[in-house]
Amino acid sequence: MKLTLRLLADVGNNACEEKSFYFLRKELPVRLANIMKEINLLPENLLIMPSVELVRSWYVQSFMDLVEFEDHSGKTREVLERFCKTLINVRNRHSNVVETMAQGVMELRDCDTVDNTTENSLQYFLDRFYMSRIGIRMLINQHTLMFGKDLPGHIRHIGAIDPTCKIGLVVADAYENAQFLCDQYYVDSPVLELVSHNGVSGAAGRTPIESAYVPSHLYYILFELFKNSMRAVMEYHADSDNYPCIKVSIVLGNEDLSIKISDQGGGISRNQSHLLFNYLYSTAPRPDSTDMGGSAPLAGYGYGLPISRLYARYFQGDLQLYSTEGYGTDAIIYLKALSSEANEVLPVFNKASTKFYRQTTQTSDWTNSSSVFGNNGRNSNMLGHMGLLIKPSPRIAQPSVTGARAV
Repeated sequence: MKLTLRLLADVGNNACEEKSFYFLRKELPVRLANIMKEINLLPENLLIMPSVELVRSWYVQSFMDLVEFEDHSGKTREVLERFCKTLINVRNRHSNVVETMAQGVMELRDCDTVDNTTENSLQYFLDRFYMSRIGIRMLINQHTLMFGKDLPGHIRHIGAIDPTCKIGLVVADAYENAQFLCDQYYVDSPVLELVSHNGVSGAAGRTPIESAYVPSHLYYILFELFKNSMRAVMEYHADSDNYPCIKVSIVLGNEDLSIKISDQGGGISRNQSHLLFNYLYSTAPRPDSTDMGGSAPLAGYGYGLPISRLYARYFQGDLQLYSTEGYGTDAIIYLKALSSEANEVLPVFNKASTKFYRQTTQTSDWTNSSSVFGNNGRNSNMLGHMGLLIKPSPRIAQPSVTGARAV
């Protein structure tokens, strides 16, 4: 079934718990089974890591919990309520999957040498694994917010979807919470300069921009980008009393809704730029969990950017970075302007994806292996690399005023 943002919102407007039950009892086990098969293709030395074994056990248990409903009828209240509670249990069980899988990868790197072939397999797998997780949680959240005891973020929300998401408010919300962390670490923070332009034919240029979207997804992306920009600005201008502002432009076109975040944090060299979307890569030192009394770190884990890009691409958007070394970085979030064109993007488990885990590193066919013709293919076309199909949550210091929940 082809799922779009518009379809999910329309189904929510005409919510039928029985139909949702029949769809999810088949769809969710299939998605869980696909990613479980893919986990089994990982290198043996990674599969034996304690954290990876724990993640595998969570997926097996969740699969077993859901297949129990395969022969149940959705016409009884007792079954529907039990199914909703099961979905909540599954979601809670998997709430720490990102951190736990990251721990498994770190365990592997601490006790074994990771060659290029294994590294490529890990990056390929983690993109697909986390994208699958985003899709599963989206479906679970839609059901539990509409039919369970979970309260939606705002009265106008349709499950997790805000049909008139005020983009500027989500930007301000993410900035304020990132600013809170920045003030804790640096006792100061860059000012936000926000401008909007509605470029749709017939609209006033400064009309507030609204769009159907999932606020929690957009918030996650913006929060991560603001944290990165603030840290870069504060450290690059450490000897200055005046910090350049962070500029944000929101532009609505006929096809794209674009959000550009520009900082003057010194940028990053081209030799490092292709690593920015690699998992566990960070320009910041890894934070000590005992620092700041257990509060959220400003940077250092190396998962913020790659997962932010997955959230952007989940509904056929994108996240791209353009850096000028010695000056700063522009981050551009692209979203679909029309919810009817925002198709769900998911990994496909097939023979092609299976072969990727078994292939060896290809020999470079250019004189310089870091040539733009040979080195950056993974990040320039992730959809093809991941074998994705256009198919039919961070804790913050303060509550969100836009109903943009952690995802």
